[in-house]
Amino acid sequence: MGEPGLLFDFYIFVLGLCVGSFLNVVIYRLPNNQSVVSPGSHCPDCGAPILVRDNIPLLSWLFLFGLCRDCGVVISFRYFFVELLTGLLTLAIVTRFGVSLPALFYLFLAWTLIAVTFIDLNFQIIPDELTVGAAMLGLAVSFLTPLGIKGALLGLGVGGGIFFALAIIYPGGMGGGDIKLMAAIGAFTGWKLALLTIFTSSLLGAVVGVMSMAFYGKSRKDRIPFGPFLSAGALISILWGERMIAAYLNMIL
Repeated sequence: MGEPGLLFDFYIFVLGLCVGSFLNVVIYRLPNNQSVVSPGSHCPDCGAPILVRDNIPLLSWLFLFGLCRDCGVVISFRYFFVELLTGLLTLAIVTRFGVSLPALFYLFLAWTLIAVTFIDLNFQIIPDELTVGAAMLGLAVSFLTPLGIKGALLGLGVGGGIFFALAIIYPGGMGGGDIKLMAAIGAFTGWKLALLTIFTSSLLGAVVGVMSMAFYGKSRKDRIPFGPFLSAGALISILWGERMIAAYLNMIL
């Protein structure tokens, strides 16, 4: 058989869109202590049930011009963006790792990170259901991956341990949610990519922080959620981390 073609890529992209649609439910309901299973999808303003024809990822939002069919309230662009982002990341990970257990492993982490990112942006919290659950799953299935249980435990310890130490040294500078998120990331990536995630996310956070102060009048006292930067750093490490580490070692050796 030949390499998977465009039709396969389309199926993977659509799978990601469907997962993204569910992640929108998680992002909205989990911080509000609502079930992500029931009731079914409904307008957040008028409560009208969303029909199947109005719940097609990407297309329904476009066809309805981002409005509720029943009450006409504006439906946030976030719903469209989360679906598109999840579709693209799902395709990118499957393209990078093929149809394999590591791909499935990283897909779960990526989907969790998307939910974490938008919950932290909107509510400035990172639910334990996502971080602790991800860490436990990462450890539980690690024996099926090249990382192994020892690598997963070491990654969890390095990732969570560094942030825990920072929280002790700089009280208030690192939240408990960030510590647990970094531990979960380490359980999936191992210690090397956990360190790269910390470096990359810190760099991204510093750049955004400086730009916020320079262009938006923010001060050092203004809190910027760090979960999105950790998520971005982890995704960069998953997709390109090994190549980045190899390139760095080639430069210094």
